Amino acid sequence: MTDQEFDVMDELYFVQSFAELQQSCQLEAQELKQLLLSLIRKEWVRWMIDRADEAPSGETIQEEQMEQYYYLATKAGLLAHNSR
Repeated sequence: MTDQEFDVMDELYFVQSFAELQQSCQLEAQELKQLLLSLIRKEWVRWMIDRADEAPSGETIQEEQMEQYYYLATKAGLLAHNSR
């Protein structure tokens, strides 16, 4: 886990919007998108359409819409974060 991944994961113990993450991690939008995509592929982060609803099963994230979504660490992500 890179330092940037660690910092993002640190913020995802609770549901966070893209804007909240960007502000707290102080990353450019494109850089944050790439980090989130990497974490989603590792199954360390899940994305949600709003704070209460997960993405529909089988749906893939659309990079051009990532700024509208919410994010939360998965159990596997929390384990990876805490074992660092």
